[in-house]
Amino acid sequence: MSAAPNNPQVDGALALDGQPLIWGPPGAAPDERKLRHFGQALAEVLAGRRAPETLADRLTSRAYRELLKAGRMIQTSRTPFAGSMHVKEPRDGAVEMCVLVHCGERNHVLAVRLERRGVHWLCTDFETA
Repeated sequence: MSAAPNNPQVDGALALDGQPLIWGPPGAAPDERKLRHFGQALAEVLAGRRAPETLADRLTSRAYRELLKAGRMIQTSRTPFAGSMHVKEPRDGAVEMCVLVHCGERNHVLAVRLERRGVHWLCTDFETA
């Protein structure tokens, strides 16, 4: 596989559609397809395969600062792939998910929390191992 590009751009298999994370009225079930795309894009940023700016409108300002500070947290020679997901709603207006990220020889887990802000869903926290 090819090495990470010198100038990361949107090159993921599941590129974001450019629309903010919005689904249904309050209490509506999460759109797992949109969550998977977000998890894929976040994994690509953490692997240095996508520019963090492509997710700026999907994170709170604090989470975005943390993303910039985190840098490359996933070491892989190939583009990561978001596999199986587990999604929970600990309360109305909050979604927590963990995603198995396939990275070749070593897989990672990505944990993400999103909260409803108006009609938009924003990532408020993330971590990976």
